[in-house]
Amino acid sequence: MTETNPTNSSLIEAENRFEMGVYPKRGISLVRGSGSLVYDAEGKEYIDFTSGIGIAVLGHSHPKLAQAISHQASTLLTCNESFANNERARFLTRLAALWQSATSTNGKIFLCNSGTEAIEAAMKLARAKTGRKNFVAAMNAFHGRSMGSLSLTFKPKYRERFEPLIGPIARVRYNDIESLRSAVNNETAAVFLEVIQGEGGIRPATQEYIKAAREICTAAGALLIIDEIQSGVGRTGKFFAFEHYGIAPDACTLAKGLGGGVPIGALIAREDVCAFKPLEHGSTFGGNPLACAAGNAALDVFEQENLLEQAATNGEWLAGRLRALTAKHPSIVEIRGKGLMIGIELKSESKPVLQAAQAKGLLVLSGGDVVVRLLPPLNTPREVYERALGILDAVLP
Repeated sequence: MTETNPTNSSLIEAENRFEMGVYPKRGISLVRGSGSLVYDAEGKEYIDFTSGIGIAVLGHSHPKLAQAISHQASTLLTCNESFANNERARFLTRLAALWQSATSTNGKIFLCNSGTEAIEAAMKLARAKTGRKNFVAAMNAFHGRSMGSLSLTFKPKYRERFEPLIGPIARVRYNDIESLRSAVNNETAAVFLEVIQGEGGIRPATQEYIKAAREICTAAGALLIIDEIQSGVGRTGKFFAFEHYGIAPDACTLAKGLGGGVPIGALIAREDVCAFKPLEHGSTFGGNPLACAAGNAALDVFEQENLLEQAATNGEWLAGRLRALTAKHPSIVEIRGKGLMIGIELKSESKPVLQAAQAKGLLVLSGGDVVVRLLPPLNTPREVYERALGILDAVLP
């Protein structure tokens, strides 16, 4: 499609004409971004507190990320993992160091392209390591939409038309230790948990629950696999959200912000858990030099701009400002989350708030039917937060 001056409606019409229809449109077409701001096809500016569902941790068009991508694109785009590569070697070394710092264990890494691929790899690894077939996942969890990850995802609306899926899957109540204890046994390969449920409504796990999960899995010989696809890469103020809980999982999945906007995913596991034999798993594009160069640039920016500290400090400040709004807006049930992963639970549906905020220039997400989900870039300036708070104050019922 070639248009001299495309409009929001013309771009939406073109996509709807040729896409399979799995993505409902929100009425605008985003064509440019800078920092925490994005612009539609007609030039209107929006504050982006979706970050592409948590992807743009550095904001949009960060110059260091753009420079790294440009340099690598003109150097070497693809390199099968049968051949070593300088960017991949550096990226793996840095991820392994972050894992070692968080868990005091040595880790091994499988690089892929997305969160759902990382979950698929984790499911296979659990079966390879334990020789068992069964999995445990929490109610209201979201782990992806490919056939394996979809098996773990809770909502029937995602699963029902595609069953039978991989199983057996035991579904347990989140933050209910006894529910988890009764489901895990000597046939359980792995327990999959988010320490903060994202699509499930920005619901943090309790300290007691995650510590009990670690003990229960160890006693049963099952793996504890933490899904950090949304909560990881600094979103909560620590690189891994499980660091808030003082436990070491057997494995962890990452994606979203890992490449600063470029598709990349990772499964990191304790060295003694890694039971894959050569060629038992793989990914054609996984660990490609372009994605690894982007990942290295993102990690550079984390260090240079103190993004973990920004996420922790600004997250606490933003949550406090949002709680102050509860006195004016009786529809607010609760403000919850960690760092810059924040949910506003309402007494009514969240969709009208999303629409009203968008009309005033603020993009936010839902987190279930009644939760407004905020995932701003980690380096968002305070003045942008102030503008966003003003819009939320105007549109919250």
